[in-house]
Amino acid sequence: MASPIRVLTAVPICDGHDSAINTINLEFIRHGIEVVYLGFHRYVGDIVRAAIQEDVAAVGISSYNGGHIEFFAEVVKQLKREGAGDIKVFGGGGGTITLEDAREMKKKGVDQIFFAGTSLTDMADYVMKHYAKPRKTPPNAKLDLELARKLTAIEDRKKTPSAKAEKRSARKTRVIGFTGPGGAGKTTLIDELVLRFLNQDKKSRIAILSHDPSVIGDGALLGDRATMINSQDDRVFMRSMATRGRSGGLSPATEDCLKLLAHSGFDYVIIETVGTGQEALPFRNQLVDQTILVMNPDYGARLQLQKIVMLDVADIVVVNKTDLERAKAALSEIEHRLTQNKRSQQIVATVAKRHRDAGVDELFELITKSGRRNK
Repeated sequence: MASPIRVLTAVPICDGHDSAINTINLEFIRHGIEVVYLGFHRYVGDIVRAAIQEDVAAVGISSYNGGHIEFFAEVVKQLKREGAGDIKVFGGGGGTITLEDAREMKKKGVDQIFFAGTSLTDMADYVMKHYAKPRKTPPNAKLDLELARKLTAIEDRKKTPSAKAEKRSARKTRVIGFTGPGGAGKTTLIDELVLRFLNQDKKSRIAILSHDPSVIGDGALLGDRATMINSQDDRVFMRSMATRGRSGGLSPATEDCLKLLAHSGFDYVIIETVGTGQEALPFRNQLVDQTILVMNPDYGARLQLQKIVMLDVADIVVVNKTDLERAKAALSEIEHRLTQNKRSQQIVATVAKRHRDAGVDELFELITKSGRRNK
């Protein structure tokens, strides 16, 4: 079975029109394409970094705000400069991009411009026809590009990490797993923690392995990057993975990808699962050093807590969105539930969307203190 085509879609800086790109994203997914959506108001550097780390075949840019000739050309230029010139650039802008503009953009290396009236099916067919060709890692590739293409080989089951590769890095990498139901705010919480990691040590590097569900029989929308703000940094390597039919919150290739990341010189590797249910135990194979369950206060009746098996095994339980009305009662109920486990577990109350939140500070201290203790 052929590996899914991966593309990155984004909207440029000063352009807040994302309705068109969201419609196109859905059509691509229906055609079996995995779409990494970066979001809107994105700089060239953000797009290039994401395209390389995600190892996409092409970048699709939706531009309705002008400046497209220069913007598209700069994306092409920076991809080439980073050794990733084989990542193609395509896009459109309704009536904003003229035929004359498109000819000029073509001269500057843009692969294809779609005009108003082009059907969604025609766009998807073009992507599937032109971007399915395998790409090779160029000689002397930069570290992020080399790592990204190794991850792709693992994900497509063409390669597994060798014992030699696993022993290459002497640095102790701490692996932290985040799981919990959809809508609990895991991605926002991780992004705030990344800011604290970056500020604590100006030389540290962080890897994020993020998961989103595949649509059965179709592609996947990998959208965690769209809500990441602090993680748009050259010291952060982020890779989005589709579950590709695996239940439980992770991908069939997660364990092997994690082995590679954990031995690639990062200080921290963070895994975020798909939104999980009551029965999920995504880290049962000892994949991580520390497990963090993120919940929100609206989990239903107290009886529901008895059914969440992750409450038995999580090292830290984060109750996020504690600005909601039911937060105080939820904290009390969850704390009581944890006392039944008769093991050392921490509970932290956060409002991750609130910058400089004291609860996130407390969680960060618990994570880093545990890391220092285990060195």
